[in-house]
Parts: sequence; structure tokens; C-alpha cells
Amino acid sequence: MEHRSNDLLKTAILLLAVTGLVTGLALWFAGLGEIANLVWFAGVTPALAALVVEILRCIGRGEVGLDIVAALSMAAALVFGETLAAAVVAVMYSGGTFLESFAEGRARREMHDLLSRVPRTATRHLNGGLEDLPLDAIEPGYRLLIRQGDVVPVDGTIASDAALLDTSALTGESFPVRLTRGNEAMSGSTNAGEAFDLTATRVAKDSTYAGIVRLVKEAQRSKAPMSRLADRWSLGFLAVTVAIAFAAWWFTGDPIRTVAVLVVATPCPLILAVPVALVAGLSRAAHFGVLIKGAGPLETMARVGTLILDKTGTLTDGRPRIVSINSHDGMGADDILRLAAALDQASKHPVAQAIVTAAKARGLTLPVPSDVAEIPGEGVLGHVEGRKVIVGGDDFVAGRVGRLPGGFPDMAAGSVLVAVAADGRMVGHLVMADPLREGAGAMLDALRRKGIGRILLATGDRADVAERVTEGLGLDGVRAGLTPDQKVLLVLSERKHGPVMMVGDGVNDAPALAAADVGVAMGARGAAASAEAADVVLLVDRIDRLGSGIEIAQASRRIAVESVVAGIGLSVLGMIAAAYGYLSPVQGALLQEVIDLAVILNALRALRVTPHEPATTPPQAVLPGQAGIPERATP
Repeated sequence: MEHRSNDLLKTAILLLAVTGLVTGLALWFAGLGEIANLVWFAGVTPALAALVVEILRCIGRGEVGLDIVAALSMAAALVFGETLAAAVVAVMYSGGTFLESFAEGRARREMHDLLSRVPRTATRHLNGGLEDLPLDAIEPGYRLLIRQGDVVPVDGTIASDAALLDTSALTGESFPVRLTRGNEAMSGSTNAGEAFDLTATRVAKDSTYAGIVRLVKEAQRSKAPMSRLADRWSLGFLAVTVAIAFAAWWFTGDPIRTVAVLVVATPCPLILAVPVALVAGLSRAAHFGVLIKGAGPLETMARVGTLILDKTGTLTDGRPRIVSINSHDGMGADDILRLAAALDQASKHPVAQAIVTAAKARGLTLPVPSDVAEIPGEGVLGHVEGRKVIVGGDDFVAGRVGRLPGGFPDMAAGSVLVAVAADGRMVGHLVMADPLREGAGAMLDALRRKGIGRILLATGDRADVAERVTEGLGLDGVRAGLTPDQKVLLVLSERKHGPVMMVGDGVNDAPALAAADVGVAMGARGAAASAEAADVVLLVDRIDRLGSGIEIAQASRRIAVESVVAGIGLSVLGMIAAAYGYLSPVQGALLQEVIDLAVILNALRALRVTPHEPATTPPQAVLPGQAGIPERATP
């Protein structure tokens, strides 16, 4: 609401300044010079008043900005009767602040709906029936029904025989977790299996997900404000302006020369060039699927020194994929996959759906299964084309058809084993994992070439899984088993190496995204909380877009700096000419307009920035015979 009020105020001031300038010019050309001066005076006054208020606020915060130069030029022009020059300065200054406000608010979203993943109500068992009650009415001891697909509303313990929970948004674990009676379930996790009962152990405000929300808000409050590029040039420019204006008055005694110097010195190149270049960069980044929430994050993005990456859904695809098919009785890989996928069509389990997707990607025709029975979190039994098929965990299937002699070869850390049996014998295993995204290594190398000195992995997953997945990437560190608050501490500790960028997609990443100098969320499939807390959202499910965004940010900032340097250089020359009496205040204002036009045209070059994208392909199911992955056979 405060942001909206400020934007409306800046819009109103710009409209008044433009109206005053245009109306005054019409009156002046009509021969009504005195009325024109009054109209110009009236149009300048709101802009000058807003400037004075902003200057006092800055002084109260111990800051000195460019507003002082603009206020001095407008005030001096009004005092000495140069109202037209004051009106021109008012339009240009209010236009620049409006444009900067637009740049900051173009993609800004309030974090008012961070709890959107959690239902507003819960279903409670009561007197043999069910009732819906508000989230904040849940008390410890209440028995709740958690339906398939529901998000667990509060922390509790499993009151049914078993439950299958997707905790990836909270812990980074790629695969659903099977819990049994008495196990603890965290709020914010999703029921990936059949409906189950939960006994609440905490009220909503004290549960895991609510704690993460509080961490996000605290991180945002403690986050250092992003300084504007223009402000970092302001002090030196102010000193040069005051020195030239004072010298003009001291040596000539002519106050009009001083007014002319101040008018030419109005820092429009700084006020206009920077936001124009950055707004152009925002638009260009959005074209490549990178939504940057304002000019401040884009500018900071160009100066990042440390990158911290989450694993699941960020560095990896976040969806289980088949990495090998192991045949045990001579059955072909396609036949094993076809049997498993046909039966798994009847299951909503994420691993089952991944198997079906892989089979369809292979072009296999899947018959409709019959007599299907699913044991939640264990496996599926049924008939496929008259054959009795069992698909599920190795223990589940082996308990019905027996284990293979000699056991099963070792798997990589973090892999999941899916056993397939047909007609009473084990016919094969599917090895599934959450591998790196295609081109992840090339993407990291490209980021290092763009100036990022440190790249770290921060994940809530196990250390052995994280190290196995990232082997050979040349990361500067792997931090595994981290809680949301530990990720925040890692972000804060890395600031000694320069601005920190954090990339994640889960609810557990949201506090770290909020605390980082630049937080980047995987918006295509990530949690709403991470997108709300982040400064940048990747709208497409491709991590390589991060490099494109950084390259656009760096180019936009470079163009902004070039425009500022050129504009200030021309302004200084104009100030010197005005001090020697070669420019009147109105001529100085018109000269400043020409300079403004030149720097704006240069700043617009940011719209043509074309990043060098690494050659990557979208993730797809990997099967034996593809991507160099062999089919293995065990005796």
C-alpha cells in the first residue's frame, strides 16, 4: 500500500509539471507572459516541495543524494525569475523519478499470500463424523484427515498404518518418504499417497511451515537495502556543481550565471540514463524467461561474487528419471519397462508416473491393466495381458517372489530401486535417480567466466547424495543436511566475498532467498513461497537461463555507467560554458535536454543485448541406449 501511494504521488507530480510547462508555453506564445510565469511557478512548486521533503528524509538517514542539485536549480531559477527554466527542470526531474519508480515496481509483488500452499481449513474427525475448521482453530490432540494431494496443515504424528509424504519442498529430498504409525509429519509436506489420519502435535503458528514464514519475514527485514547506482555518483557530482556555481557568482557577481550553471547541472543524465538502461534490461531479461523484480535487483545481479545453489529442482531436475534397466532372466529392457509402466498407469505415485512417462517417451504402447491392487508406499499388483505383474520396492516384490541369488549390485547414492516381477519371478529392476540437469556443468563454467568467484551447493538432502550428484562440477563447497535457518546463516557468512546470489525452488529455500542480496526462484515448478521471497524468478524450467539473466544485467549496468559518464562529462562542459556567460538559464535547460536525449538513446541499447546461451537441451527421460547409459544384466 505504501509503495502504491508513493507511485501515485510521483505520477501526480509529473502530470502537474508537464501540464504547467505545456500550458505556460501556450500562454507565452499567446502573448500572456505574466500569466505564463505564474503557471510555470505553479507547476514547479509541487515538484520542489516533494524534493525538499525527500532531502530532509535523506539527511535524517545520513544520506546525501542528487536531489539537492535539482532543488537548488529549481529554487534559484524561481527566485531570479527564470520560471521557464525551472519548469523544464521540474518536468525532467519528476519524469526521471517516475521512471525509476516504474522500474522498481514493474514486477514487484507483496508477500501477502506466502501461506498459499497451506489450506485455510482442515478436516477433523469428531463424534464419528467429519467437520471443517479454520487452520488457527486446530489444537494439539485433534485427529485430522489428510486426503491425497493435501498439504499437511500442522505438525503431527501419523495415526494411520502408513503415509506417503512428498517433503521435497521442505527438505530437498527428491523422492516421497514413507512414514508409519507414530512417525512425525511436518507441516508443508504434501500427501503423495492414500488418505491418512494425523494427530496434531502443534498449533499452526508453532508448526514447521509457519516457522519458515517467520524466517522469510525476518530475513527480508534484515536485508541490506540496495543502493542506487546514481546515488554512488551523486556526492562527487554535487561537489563539482557547487564549486563551479560558487566560482561563477564569486568572480562575476552575476546570479543569473549561477542559475544557468545549476540548471545545466541538473543531474538528468544520472536520473534518466540509469533507470532507462535498467528498465530496458528488465524487459530484455523477461524476453528470455527471467523475471527480475525491479532495477535494484538487476543492478546487484550484475555484481554478484558468490552463487549458492539448492540441489533438488534447481541443480537437478527434481523429478525421478530412469538411469538404467537391469534384466535378470534375459527379458529385454523395453519389455521390462512396458510391463512396469502398464501396471503403474493405475498408480498416482510420483515414481510410478515417472515410469509411465519414460515408457511413453520410448514410444511403447501400454495395455490397460486389470485386477489392480495398490499398497500405498509399497507397490502395485495386477494383471497385464494375462500375466501377473508386481511392481514396487525391492523388499515388497522380493517378499512375494523371492530374492535374486547373490543380491543386487550396488547403486549410486540417492538412487531408488524399483523391482519388477512377472508370473512369480523377478524379471528386472529399474534404477531411478534425480540426476543433474542437462548442461549444468557448462552453465557453471559460463557463470565463472562472467565473474562469479565462488559457487556453493546448499541442500537439505543427505551429504552422500549431494556429493555424488555434484561430483566433477568443481564446486567450491557442498553444504548438506541444512535446515532453512542454516541456509540463511550460510548466505550471511558468504557476504564477505561480495554480493551473494541464492538459487532455490522449495519452501525451505524461501528464507535464504529473502536474505540473499539477490534471491532467484525456479518459478516454473517451484513453491509459491520461494517465488514470493525471491528478487528474480526463472519463468522457464531451465537453470541455464540464470546465465542469460546475469549477462543481461551486466550489460545493462555497463550501458548505464557509460551513459552516466558521457552525460556528466557533457554537463560539466555545459556548466563551464554557463559560468563564462555563454549560456542563459533557458539555453542551459535546452542544452540539458539535448544531453538527456543522447544518454537516453544510448541507454536504450540495453534492449538489444543478446546473451550467449550455452547449448543445453530440456530434460527428458533417459533410458538404456540413450545418452550413453548402458543396459546392465545380472545373472
